[in-house]
Amino acid sequence: MSPHSKFDVAIIGTGIIGISTAYYLAKNHGITNIALIDRSQPMEFTSAQSGENYRNWWPHPEMVDFTNRSIDLLEEVARDSGNRINMNRRGYALVTRNTNIDELVSQLHDGLGDSASSLLRYHSDAAAPTYQRPIKPDWEGVPDGVDILQNQDLIRATFPSYAQDVQTIIHIRRGGDISGQQLGMYMLEYLKEVGAVRIIGTVEGIDQNDGYQVALSGGDTKVVHADKIVNAAGPFAKEIGEMLGVSLPIRCTFQQKIAFDDRENAIPRDMPFSIDLDGQKIDWTDEEREMLLEEPEFRWLAEDMPGCIHCRPDGGDGGTWLKLGWAFNHEPSRASWTPELMDNFPEIVLRGAARLNPSLKAYYDNLPRTMHHYGGYYAMTEENWPLIGQMGPEGVFMNAALSGYGTMAATGSGELTAAWVAGAELPSYARKFSMQRYDDDAFMAKLRAGNRGIL
Repeated sequence: MSPHSKFDVAIIGTGIIGISTAYYLAKNHGITNIALIDRSQPMEFTSAQSGENYRNWWPHPEMVDFTNRSIDLLEEVARDSGNRINMNRRGYALVTRNTNIDELVSQLHDGLGDSASSLLRYHSDAAAPTYQRPIKPDWEGVPDGVDILQNQDLIRATFPSYAQDVQTIIHIRRGGDISGQQLGMYMLEYLKEVGAVRIIGTVEGIDQNDGYQVALSGGDTKVVHADKIVNAAGPFAKEIGEMLGVSLPIRCTFQQKIAFDDRENAIPRDMPFSIDLDGQKIDWTDEEREMLLEEPEFRWLAEDMPGCIHCRPDGGDGGTWLKLGWAFNHEPSRASWTPELMDNFPEIVLRGAARLNPSLKAYYDNLPRTMHHYGGYYAMTEENWPLIGQMGPEGVFMNAALSGYGTMAATGSGELTAAWVAGAELPSYARKFSMQRYDDDAFMAKLRAGNRGIL
């Protein structure tokens, strides 16, 4: 274990959320007597499956403020570390074949509030002299706000790999990708320097008696004593809550991705993180579709599929890999340390992504053998807002339910959780991210009725 007999704070979970919470406890509040508890190595489970993207687009002003703060902090880390986290700022390209985008624009106005009029820029001619193209990866000097492109000549010149039928691109400018693993390592190195301790073990129970005693198995340490507890257990946060008599409104869905070497140079390296918003039918041959329709278990693959399939270059401008993802699974499941991957997912996501980037058809039934197929849990509330703050008993806090946006929100949620633990001043949005929001029926009804910001 360590020379500590008792810790000021024990954080359960050493994914990027738990690590960031410890980092800001130490950095902002001088709390360094911290135990980081996990059954295995840091960043090994859910954080290892991250898409490693970030964006400030949300249809709610509180989420915009929260993610803007998190991006501010990511930029601070990038600046202080010489951009060790490989931050870029090519943005998010939300793509549709529709010309009527009133609903999307309404969501942008909802999120940006009074700033929308100055942050939304429309480009309807091919020249678009005020549009700054995402040629360079630089994260400094890039415009904020949103560029809306509705000229096909402009779209084809700027995004040459996109299908010819694309009519509209909503280019979210404060977005891009980072290395989540490097972010975690940077923070862990700082925590090691200031004396925080990692403890390996599976949490079996938590008792309250003169603080808290966390019972562990599978490691050298059997019990960890701490004055305060932070539940940052990712997809297992609900189970940790139950150990303390708290029922957290969290459910998990398992989502998958693939990554592979783009040996055919199908995707330009300067393409932003691109999301096809439109629903579709997967591009099977007639024979394949007929076979699928005849099998009840697979019939759904031949029917209408939801939108929001995504693709982006991975590894920077000098890299050669791509990442594809499609969060079409909505079935809740109990989190498992050994989740089962869908064997045919790689071909499903590839054929879906080829609708926006037809050059990906070169990989049909021909994905590289080095292709990496992986998956992770979206641990989320029904409204897709995080749970950050006090969690039931005195001295117990949570940083949980960050579904598919954990990496991008890690710095903001870590800073916010640390402020709760330290009893420091909280930002205006803090209480709406805590369990206190469920006491406001009108607010919750509005949240559940609107867009949840899932991409």
